[in-house]
Amino acid sequence: MKAINPLVVIVAALGAELGCVFIVFLIGVDMSTTFSVVSPVDGQVLAEYGYASGEDIRQALEASQQVALTWQNTPLAQRKVLVGQAIDWLVSQRDRIAEAIAQQIGRPIAQAAGEVRGLEERARHMIAIADEALADNYPAPKEGFTRFLRREPLGTVLVLAPWNYPFLTAINTIVPALVAGNRVILKHSSQVPLVAKIFDEAFKAAGLPNGVFQVLHMTHDDTLALIGSEGIDFVAFTGSVEGGRTVQRAAAERFIGLGLELGGKDPAYVRADADLNNAVENLVDGAFFNSGQSCCGVERIYVHASLYDDFVAQFVELTKGYRFGNPMDANTNLGPMVRARAADFVRQQIADAVAAGAKTLIPAGHFTHDAPGTAYLAPQVLVDVDHRMRLMTEESFGPVIGIMPVSGDEEALRLMNDSDFGLTASIWTTDADAAMALADQIETGTVFMNRCDYLDPALAWTGVKDTGRGVSLSALGYAQLTRVKSIHFRTA
Repeated sequence: MKAINPLVVIVAALGAELGCVFIVFLIGVDMSTTFSVVSPVDGQVLAEYGYASGEDIRQALEASQQVALTWQNTPLAQRKVLVGQAIDWLVSQRDRIAEAIAQQIGRPIAQAAGEVRGLEERARHMIAIADEALADNYPAPKEGFTRFLRREPLGTVLVLAPWNYPFLTAINTIVPALVAGNRVILKHSSQVPLVAKIFDEAFKAAGLPNGVFQVLHMTHDDTLALIGSEGIDFVAFTGSVEGGRTVQRAAAERFIGLGLELGGKDPAYVRADADLNNAVENLVDGAFFNSGQSCCGVERIYVHASLYDDFVAQFVELTKGYRFGNPMDANTNLGPMVRARAADFVRQQIADAVAAGAKTLIPAGHFTHDAPGTAYLAPQVLVDVDHRMRLMTEESFGPVIGIMPVSGDEEALRLMNDSDFGLTASIWTTDADAAMALADQIETGTVFMNRCDYLDPALAWTGVKDTGRGVSLSALGYAQLTRVKSIHFRTA
């Protein structure tokens, strides 16, 4: 168990730009000064990194404050250019990024470079819409007055990013935050420090002023202390529900914004009129891509009884065709989970479901690399499942899916909404009107028709229930990362 020393109060007198305001924050001193990255590929230690000290954190906050006015007063056009140059640099590192992802989280190297395409799509879109999203907003003219609303940056944005899509999830906040004139401190998951390093190199190569973008590897305690300090003005967290609650508690005494993207148990409904082949192909991919470790991955499927048997048969056949194994092999298209204990969690969900009457359809031994006690967990399909089973209600975040027959829209809607989560849901049908009628009633942040497991940067990425709160991407993503100032001048 880690030994934690008593909290140490660090008082930093920041520069003249703040009028010599004193910022006080608490840093929990953790006796652990380093952390190791264990690769799921072979269970070996990939690298060891040092945690930031209290002095490192103090200096990062001071650097962020010192550059505040410089960066905020940099014209928007120039901020866009500089951030765009960082994206250019990242795109040029496609092969390096693919290797870093494969080594650190186990996604097949043949697929890992695809994250760069998504990163670029999101970043370019957010840069392109910045002028409109950040433009002054004028109400109807009123004689004798000049009136408008202006968006201003919040200050220092702390991005707490996860490991599963380490570039995509981080870029959702980093790009609009910087373009809007904020400074960013990135605390990435300790599973992917190489990603944080690559981000740091990108913004340095782009020529951003010192202190505008910084990376800190911090202990859990120091991260929470930083959230509660006066140096942070917004926190963007992607992670577990309990992690979100912890972040919220840490910020409870402060009036700052939080973006919390938490758990999911995303459902799919295959209607009687669906294109069966299209639904099967996309839902297999939606369930198992990245070994099921996707925030918006499909975790439960409801199929109209008239299609159920054919759907299940085709789904199982396609699943059996995966090339499961070492992610560094270019022929592999399904790799290990991120760590052994995550795989063991899913194994236990499966075992509990089977004990309660569920049936597994992928025979033991079909995938030779499946190895109990390791991160290598082969995909599994279960039937005869119901909502009494953890498998159908508790987030799995792994390569497993439960499939249930339903009698029609009413039953499907009830089951889709029977969840503590609400990130995305997908409807598979040729009837757009029926899909819209269902979409109006599904309790979720995004409703897809005939696609799944995708994020469109032009649309708001948000959720309901225990999936969290806040918005990223789209013009609304800029609204979350800025504050509004009203200008009200009498001119006559």
